[in-house]
Amino acid sequence: MSLSDFRKLPILASSIVSQPKNFSLRNGHAHMYAESELQNFNITLFDQDVRVRAIPVSYLWTYGDGTSRTFPFPGGPVAERGFDEPTSTSHVYQDTGDFRVGLTTRFRGEYSTEGGPWTPIPGVANVPSEQVTMSVWRTKKILVAENCTNDPHAPGCASLFDR
Repeated sequence: MSLSDFRKLPILASSIVSQPKNFSLRNGHAHMYAESELQNFNITLFDQDVRVRAIPVSYLWTYGDGTSRTFPFPGGPVAERGFDEPTSTSHVYQDTGDFRVGLTTRFRGEYSTEGGPWTPIPGVANVPSEQVTMSVWRTKKILVAENCTNDPHAPGCASLFDR
């Protein structure tokens, strides 16, 4: 089993997941992670049954803002996280806008012929994921010492729908 043969297998790309979905705040921590898994293939090569495994080993992220990072792990979901809390795979955007986020997962391969031991395949297969758009917004803080009941026109009291 050659590296060329391995790279021709229909290895499924990882999925890009963000919390919240495809949204972050400028200077906040945009939490993203990859969903991927080991993949098994059964093929016939030179009249022999060959089992092949594609194992994800690293994740190259491009964030659309000119930066990139590589992780040896996919990351994962987190519960009740705010934009001020970093995660092991989060990214901080310095500007607002829509950014195309890309991910390339590197898979190493192993094969077993006729039920024999697993043999490593030298090299890796780089499998790009479908890009997603991350929308990054800004926030505006207003300190309020007023009560909306006493002053309905105080900062933060007016409804956007009453204009």
